[in-house]
Amino acid sequence: MVNSADTFGHGDLATRLKREARRLGFVACGIASAEDEPLRAERLEQWLGEGCHGTMEWMETRQHHRRGPRSLWPEAHSVIALGMSYAPAADPLALAAHPNRARISAYAQGADYHDVVKRALKALARWLVVEAPGAGVKVFVDTAPVMEKPLGQAAGIGWQGKHTNLVSRQAGSWLFLGAIYTTLPFTPDGMHADRCGSCTACQSACPTNAFPAPYRLDARRCISYLTIEHKGPIPVEFRAALGNRIYGCDDCLAVCPWNSFATAGQANRAFLPRAELAAPRLADLLQLDDAAFRAVFAGSPIKRIGRDRFVRNCLYAAGNSRDPALFMAAHRLLADPDPAVADAASWAMDRIAEAMPVP
Repeated sequence: MVNSADTFGHGDLATRLKREARRLGFVACGIASAEDEPLRAERLEQWLGEGCHGTMEWMETRQHHRRGPRSLWPEAHSVIALGMSYAPAADPLALAAHPNRARISAYAQGADYHDVVKRALKALARWLVVEAPGAGVKVFVDTAPVMEKPLGQAAGIGWQGKHTNLVSRQAGSWLFLGAIYTTLPFTPDGMHADRCGSCTACQSACPTNAFPAPYRLDARRCISYLTIEHKGPIPVEFRAALGNRIYGCDDCLAVCPWNSFATAGQANRAFLPRAELAAPRLADLLQLDDAAFRAVFAGSPIKRIGRDRFVRNCLYAAGNSRDPALFMAAHRLLADPDPAVADAASWAMDRIAEAMPVP
């Protein structure tokens, strides 16, 4: 059992750990204390109390674990916070000018980050156990009740910007985050300072006004939440604002000035966009049945939302395109067994019909 920071020369171990993390594909690595942070827990409680998490019940049911690392694992002494880049080569906003094409968030155009990041985290954890026998480790990426973004700021790899995502001075905000909890008592690196300044670009760019204030996100208004997490019909008030976004939204990230320092060369090659997902035709996506959807999106994070929710999103995009060529594709889905798909088909037809010339 590891009891002392002097046992393995942890200062040198931390340096070698960060070198190994970079070798494994992480562009950011920092260390924070595993102690629970009361202010962080209070902010989470307030956010949940206001209902800003929408229907993401899993955030509420495991709130007690999200209070801090030791609330999840009492034996933890340190948190190793890590970031892996998916910085896109193309402008994520470019497809806004092509309404008959679907916009898929940059993070979802390549391999499923859950698999890629977890594989690298496990490799780093194995390395650490070899270098420090007796160390306990646990790895987490996204699906566990871990507050990766505030932990990343506490570990010094970036700060939570006004869009609530982590921002790195070197890698921008195109980052997948992961964490390793360990029983090793590393010296923390120190919290990163906030460098948003007076900039409000992300706030102004949001199509649905999902930021009631800087550093606060109301998920119920966020396009990423609406297209990925929200089940059933999307509220009518947000449908036009979706534009041709069918999975996620990059707008608040794409306009962040700090992303000028993020280059596609930093990105893990596993996240390079698949050709068929870079600018897919809505007409093709509206043809997908369940089997075809599963085949197209095998190995993609998009697969988790299922065919029905995905086609629902495509129908909203079709309606927003006002393209008469998509009218019959929407009409064919009027009788879809899923009520949300059928409702979206009706809405899309009405939108397209409004723009069609009167005979």
